[in-house]
Amino acid sequence: AVLCNQKALDIAGINKNTKISGGIINIKDGKPTGILIDNATGPVEKIIPELTEDVASRYLKQAEDDCFSLGLTGVVDCGVKSGRIKVLESLYNSGKLTIGNSILLSQDKETLDEYAHLGFVKNGQFQINGIKMYADGALGSRGACLLEQYSDEKDHYGLMLSKTEEFRAISELAKAYQLQLCTHAIGDSANRAILRLYSEFLPKTNDFRWRIEHAQVIDYQDYVWFSEYNIVPSVQPTHAISDMPWAGNRLGEKRLPTAYAYKKLLEQNGWLPLGTDFPVEGLNPLATFYTAVARKDFSGFPENGFMIENALTRQEALLGMTIWAAKSVFWEKEKGSIEIGKAADLVILDRDIMNCDEKDIMNSKVLYTIVKGKTVYKK
Repeated sequence: AVLCNQKALDIAGINKNTKISGGIINIKDGKPTGILIDNATGPVEKIIPELTEDVASRYLKQAEDDCFSLGLTGVVDCGVKSGRIKVLESLYNSGKLTIGNSILLSQDKETLDEYAHLGFVKNGQFQINGIKMYADGALGSRGACLLEQYSDEKDHYGLMLSKTEEFRAISELAKAYQLQLCTHAIGDSANRAILRLYSEFLPKTNDFRWRIEHAQVIDYQDYVWFSEYNIVPSVQPTHAISDMPWAGNRLGEKRLPTAYAYKKLLEQNGWLPLGTDFPVEGLNPLATFYTAVARKDFSGFPENGFMIENALTRQEALLGMTIWAAKSVFWEKEKGSIEIGKAADLVILDRDIMNCDEKDIMNSKVLYTIVKGKTVYKK
């Protein structure tokens, strides 16, 4: 969701009569409030000027420095459009960027027409390995698509962002060019739809590693689809804590235990990649680790953890941020663990997060970040 002023709405041509498939324009007293949900943000996004290559390059280099300072040696960059890919390719080819970067293509037609037919592209630290697709919206904005109505809004179920035919066409494209398909799905209805869609394209024994991003609310009977078709749930543990204040209101007491069930998702395939979901959440991977194991906010609330039965062990969280994260984008032979023959991507902290008091995890500081044997950050 986005919040726009009246000028932005006017330039984008949005008024009380505007209808956008897969989107909601919030209306109050017969006028748009400026709150646009899901696909309704499209007309406004189109009028925002593109960054020049010079400005984009400076921002990307600063972003890399920020990542290194927090101990990130590699990222997955989701939904990247063709213009930004060209800037990234130039920066990597010139040696100006060195962080590992695994690109998931935007689902827009221009980007797919230009890049999908190339298949899996690998160029040193830079690779294009898949397509990012969006099934539904977010739970907070009530855009996530649910099987039953929202507990705090009668007769509202959220929405799917595209028609089944579009999802199927992109799935066909991904399979034809041997690309990963990685689909944002939050509500239990959206997750069911994407799991069943994937099953149309995946044999039961496969190593395509098609992913569902977030996998936040899953009906109990649908978990088995992950293991049957080797579908990878890719989750961001900070979501559980950010959503904690209102998740119960959206889902109700009966449905809430089906959400943020990371332990149950781990059991499906025996591995579970973890991420930050920046910029929706913060960039610090220590927050991922802490919220995965503690299921608490940074003040230590709630005392016994939020649905603590789905907390991960520290070992599971560490694996989820390292070798399992690498495996989720076909990097596990090069990165993700300290082994002879792999890249020397290392992070040195000022304390042992595997054994320190839980409350001290977020006080940890990165002392060194090393990428391919080169120190790229020193405190």
